[in-house]
Amino acid sequence: MTMCPLYVEKERHVKANAWDYNAKFCYADNHIKTSKYNIFTFLPINLFEQFQRVANGYFLVLLILQLIPEISSLSWFTTIVPLVLVLLVTAVKDATDDYFRHKSDQQVNNRQSQVLIRGSLQNEKWMNVRVGDIIKLENNQFVAADILLLCSSEPYGLCYIETAELDGETNLKVRQALTVTSDLGDITKLMNFDGEVICEPPNNKLDKFTGTLYWRDNKYPLDNDNMLLRGCVLRNTEWCFGMVIFAGLQTKLMQNCGRTTFKRTSIDKLMNTLVLWIFAFLICMGVVLAIGNTVWESWIGRNFQVFLPWDESQRSAVFSGFLAFWSYIIILNTVVPISLYVSVEVLRLGHSYFINWDRKMYHSQTDTAAEARTTTLNEELGQVEFIFSDKTGTLTQNIMVFRKCSIDGRTYEVSQKTACVDFSFNPLCDRRFRFYDSTLVEAIKLEDPAVQEFFRLLALCHTVMPEEKSEGHLVYQAQSPDEGALVNAARNFGFVFRARTPETITLCEMGQAVTYQLLAILDFNNVRKRMSVIVRNPQGQIKLYSKGADTVIFDRLDPSSEDLMYTTSEHLSEFAGEGLRTLALAYKDLDEDDFEIWMKKLLFASTVIENREDQLGALYEEIEQGLKLLGATAIEDKLQEGVAETIACLNLADIKIWVLTGDKLETAMNIGYSCNMLRDDMNEVFVVSGHTLQEVQQQLRSAKEHILGLSRVGSAGDVEKTDMFLHDSVFEETIIAEYALVINGHSLAHALEPLLEHILLDVACLCKTVICCRVTPMQKAQVVELVKRHKRAITLAIGDGANDVSMIKTAHIGVGISGQEGTQAVLASDYSFAQFRYLQRLLLVHGRWSYFRMCNFLCYFFYKNFAFTLVHFWYGFFCGFSAQTVYDQWFITLFNIVYTSLPVLAMGLFDQDVDDRTSLRYPGLYKPGQQNLLFNKRLFFLCTLQGMGTSFLLFFIPYGAFSVMVKEDQQAFAVTIATSLVIVVSVQIGLDKHYWTAVNHLFIWGSVTVYFAILFAMQSNGMFGILPSNFPFVVLLSCCSTTFTTLAFPPTASRKREGPQGQNLRRVRRTSSRRSAYAFSHQQGYGELITSGKNMRASAVSSAHSPGRTPHSSNWIENMLKRKNEVSCISDESGDRAKNRLPSSSTEPELH
Repeated sequence: MTMCPLYVEKERHVKANAWDYNAKFCYADNHIKTSKYNIFTFLPINLFEQFQRVANGYFLVLLILQLIPEISSLSWFTTIVPLVLVLLVTAVKDATDDYFRHKSDQQVNNRQSQVLIRGSLQNEKWMNVRVGDIIKLENNQFVAADILLLCSSEPYGLCYIETAELDGETNLKVRQALTVTSDLGDITKLMNFDGEVICEPPNNKLDKFTGTLYWRDNKYPLDNDNMLLRGCVLRNTEWCFGMVIFAGLQTKLMQNCGRTTFKRTSIDKLMNTLVLWIFAFLICMGVVLAIGNTVWESWIGRNFQVFLPWDESQRSAVFSGFLAFWSYIIILNTVVPISLYVSVEVLRLGHSYFINWDRKMYHSQTDTAAEARTTTLNEELGQVEFIFSDKTGTLTQNIMVFRKCSIDGRTYEVSQKTACVDFSFNPLCDRRFRFYDSTLVEAIKLEDPAVQEFFRLLALCHTVMPEEKSEGHLVYQAQSPDEGALVNAARNFGFVFRARTPETITLCEMGQAVTYQLLAILDFNNVRKRMSVIVRNPQGQIKLYSKGADTVIFDRLDPSSEDLMYTTSEHLSEFAGEGLRTLALAYKDLDEDDFEIWMKKLLFASTVIENREDQLGALYEEIEQGLKLLGATAIEDKLQEGVAETIACLNLADIKIWVLTGDKLETAMNIGYSCNMLRDDMNEVFVVSGHTLQEVQQQLRSAKEHILGLSRVGSAGDVEKTDMFLHDSVFEETIIAEYALVINGHSLAHALEPLLEHILLDVACLCKTVICCRVTPMQKAQVVELVKRHKRAITLAIGDGANDVSMIKTAHIGVGISGQEGTQAVLASDYSFAQFRYLQRLLLVHGRWSYFRMCNFLCYFFYKNFAFTLVHFWYGFFCGFSAQTVYDQWFITLFNIVYTSLPVLAMGLFDQDVDDRTSLRYPGLYKPGQQNLLFNKRLFFLCTLQGMGTSFLLFFIPYGAFSVMVKEDQQAFAVTIATSLVIVVSVQIGLDKHYWTAVNHLFIWGSVTVYFAILFAMQSNGMFGILPSNFPFVVLLSCCSTTFTTLAFPPTASRKREGPQGQNLRRVRRTSSRRSAYAFSHQQGYGELITSGKNMRASAVSSAHSPGRTPHSSNWIENMLKRKNEVSCISDESGDRAKNRLPSSSTEPELH
């Protein structure tokens, strides 16, 4: 394999049929790899990725600490079991995803393609195709690489492709080979083809290609119309040949497979902060207990060094405290259990499936179901404050119908009171087309030159592809619904577009076939906002036909059209006032000599590699001057079903809706009135249309003064974000009057500058409705970014077209609508569905439920883990701060992953305070999510306080009950606390639930049953045979006390839980028992034990450990068997106590 130096490719040189020449550039082969791992790299790479999460790294550090004998108070399996489980589940998921990527890669790489090799076509796998190869494609085949079209089975080297995999658009597009290569259909000619292409380096611009073909001492310009990109499908073309320019990972399709920006919810960010707080709290508890250990070892522990000497490594009491600190960090780490992160992901996945399965968001006409394309943003759907919506195709249907037109100063309108026009004179008309002004047909029949030129322009100036499936049955493949509607209108009025070649356009004008020579196409783009064609008619005249936005066309008119322009402008205002989409039409007669000079300039500019688009734009501008106005068209785009009702409902939920559209101001405003965003009873509708920065600033300042009712607003307040009340959402809510802001694109460009962006945001947020018209895709994203940057609010962007992708990606949540403009918006979105009205259900039902369930889940999860963990903290004061645990190690391991996992998941998945109908009927229920009322730092503090109070009661009630006999059976003390804890947290989740289902009952009571089953299985003679008779009473007392505390301070409507009051805690505390574990264990004194000599049997064992840090037994069964053997051998009670102490249980404190 040839080794190639690394270099930045500035331009690409590719020569046909010259493998040695192309090999020296080391271009990528056609093998693709979207998978991340292989069998050797999976384990290290996947583990490395997983430990990028702070939580996993945190638990790995804990595991390492537990492997250090001097500080470990828990066996390593208490951490490694849940950690390995999490890592294993994630690894299996990643491996499964990567396996399917491997299968997909293998399937694509092994596709067959016909490659011209040594004079014949040979089948080769796609991965073996190289740059410079000539390949053959057949109908309905995928294009293997980015290729330059050389020739095809169609006349003039035409071919048709479907680009759904690239941009989601299913309409066919035409591509054309250069005339000089269009006759290379013979294998021999193709083998002798040695042209060289010099073009741009690999990039991700799907709609742009710049290159030049050098062949036979000539050079020919290449653009995107000559290219077939990987991922396209050849349609309606028997075969074609192409030359590979980009292969594999350097194709435009693969260059666009970049990573999508990872979006995180506000709850995720809050949880990160809370975890840091908890970690700080954990450190504080460790420090307190470590100081207690140091003090205890200094004052009391040194008295026992005669028979319990320190380890050799333990040099002082301070060092003992240092070791105790790390031991308590290990023991108390469950305040942030790893199962929290697993549970959150499971809940989000479940909420996503609920969205996918919702039949009320299924659109039967298009067979489109709602889809959650991400699982990380569900609860954020319940907190949205700003919606940024496209208009065309999002609020409207994007099904265009030709309704009205203005020709030579006269309007032709639809009036359904009259009979429909009879188009029987035209055998090629569309039977579904309806028009009600018969005077227009009469004008055509009378051969009115202006009317005929009007429809001739519509039939010629476009990029539509015709498909005649049968005689007279025409189907138009249009890149936009607007173009299709205009060409179809011309068809019905007698100017039928029949056929197209790279050099001609054939029309059927009033039954007569007429062929025009196509000289140039000046294509549409977002900057030009117009399209022109230059044709030569059968009489030899050269004409330029142009259509576009009225403001653009009017600026380029000849002075002779000035009067007609004013008349047409009035008509356009009327059309736009009715919500119709308008275009202006104009033409120009070209002089033969001037056109020849211009064509030479165009040919030169089209072969330039650098700044080709700028030079071509300047030439287009040069020839599109002095136009003569013909008239204007008006197309209707109806509102989607339920749009007005959805917007009204979302407004009641305090969600602000901003419309960002490319339509003209009048059209946008009319749609605003149609969907009730604008109303006649509004106090004021501010229209900002200034052309300079000063004009825009003055208009925004006047609007601000009017809203606030102030006599003067200082310029400093306009520029700086320092107003004392404008940035207070409460103040915004106090404005009772309703205002609307409408701003157009050129004014918005000034308003988005740093000098004015703050006053723009202030005015917009004080208005009920905001409509931005004539905006570019980049301006849409800038508006969203402005709100994200300066407002603490969740934003949602919704659209259906490629021009909405930047806005969708910029917002916190992106929603794509599967509409008439392809699926580019859907592919870039987080959620997708077919109709705008489904947004109401997505937010008010699924979003609200997800937020409600996640908040309740987190509140309860933190509560139960504080209640579970802080028992160890209280116990530290009674075991000489020796880092002993209250619970058995298996209980610690299973508490979060077995005993309490399913009930809390059931609550997080199925709980609901009201049903979906009530949520939609009362939109005000959505407001708590916007204000973060259900889970915030204050509620977190209250939940943890309640958990601390519960842990206090759970420890001290059994402690008081077992104070006399706990030294004989400490295990009963531990099991009592554990059982009380399981019952209490189960009762608590029952009290927290709003909606009981069979699943909830099964999980809650099933988990309690599983706990008792495991507890029974771990005892040799059965639980009640070995535990004291007062066990049920103590458990009942503990449960009742903690439950009473909860009922005495019930959660409020906003789910604010109050913890037990301090005096209740102090009432239970026994101050006389605050002593070390040794004092607790030997309240009758040490004399009899020492003088009897019975402790000497295990002196070797005792001397090997520091005080209070004893070796661990494996489980309760071994501990119980050992105790029974000792009891049978020693009848003396004091000896019995000594033998129970010296073996020292591991997981239980020294309270035998």
